[in-house]
Amino acid sequence: MDTNLIIRKGREIDLPQTLALIKELANYEKAPNEVSVSLEEMKKHGFGDQPLFHFYVAEKKQKIIGIALYYFKYSTWKGKCLFLEDIIVTESERGKGIGKLLFDEVGKTAKKQNVRRMEWQVLEWNEPAIHFYRKVRALFDKEWINCKLTDKELNDLY
Repeated sequence: MDTNLIIRKGREIDLPQTLALIKELANYEKAPNEVSVSLEEMKKHGFGDQPLFHFYVAEKKQKIIGIALYYFKYSTWKGKCLFLEDIIVTESERGKGIGKLLFDEVGKTAKKQNVRRMEWQVLEWNEPAIHFYRKVRALFDKEWINCKLTDKELNDLY
């Protein structure tokens, strides 16, 4: 592992580089126009009075090359759970174990926080991620179907 690599909690000053990585992920996932979150929103939602998300960064030579963004949720059956929203590693740094380090840091947080479940999603075509999750013995859910309403549908409905 690269001795210049640091895994640490994300700070507000990291948000511009974090947003750039989010946009890079959107390109990778073939949805470059889907990122609508702004830097100001991320500051408010991540570092306001009641933070909605937390994140770890992988930093090399003062440059953020990866992030793991997560938040806590509540299950009516299980109680406190942690949802890993995304692990993003910049393309030139993939395949070097950085995603695993970020995943492990979130997993340690889940354990420390006594959550009953750590959850995440993966796109069905993202074979590298699926392979990685199989290696950590993740359970793949065949029972539940993801549902959502976007801001457009919410506005149309209500």
